[in-house]
Amino acid sequence: MSGNKYKILIVEDEENILKFVKTVLSAHGYHVLCAKSGMDGWMLFESHCPDLVILDLGLPDMDGIQFLKRVRKKSSVPVLVLSARSNEKDKVEALDLGANDYVTKPFGTAELEARIRTALRNSNRWLERGSILQGKFHMGALEIDYDARRLFVDGQEVKLTQTEYNIVSLLSKQAGKVMTYAEIIQVIWGWNDSGSTKKLQVNMANIRKKFGERPGAARYIHNELGVGYRMNAEEEV
Repeated sequence: MSGNKYKILIVEDEENILKFVKTVLSAHGYHVLCAKSGMDGWMLFESHCPDLVILDLGLPDMDGIQFLKRVRKKSSVPVLVLSARSNEKDKVEALDLGANDYVTKPFGTAELEARIRTALRNSNRWLERGSILQGKFHMGALEIDYDARRLFVDGQEVKLTQTEYNIVSLLSKQAGKVMTYAEIIQVIWGWNDSGSTKKLQVNMANIRKKFGERPGAARYIHNELGVGYRMNAEEEV
């Protein structure tokens, strides 16, 4: 037992899966909290402030997406969705709303453990970077306030999801340099699978839409086709 003392909240109504995941995580030293409904999960979330949430989407009293939205209004805690829903639309919706990862049932124990470790590690990494990324970044009409984790275009705040902000913040640190898809994926999600590049592209499309960029334009972020993305060091027309 590692005795890592991380608190993990599992919100899952399937008894066998709940017991199985709890047993696996407890054996690795995690402090595990369990809930079989969204409301019970929310009470545990508010009272225990877990370090990570494992969330099923098919809850008996509410859709897991509703639970995810409530979490994101209050916290940036890592959320790992564990669901039988395997279509791309459900995955993209959960990720766009702030889920850090999405694991489809059935799943392997080793994979689940690895994704949990990655989510916790990346959470700590961004907390550490939050103390380093200070002040503001300016490029043309784009402004990033690192201290407040807020972004503005033409003086108007642009509401980004946690993942979208992390992507933009990462690229701004390397402004003028190309970051490959693999590099970005490794830092943001820590896990590269067959759907990772698509997931990154979906997030980037949403970012550009929120920035008000025309299709094909690259006012702030340039796509090096087949390679990666580059935040412009200065505004390019």
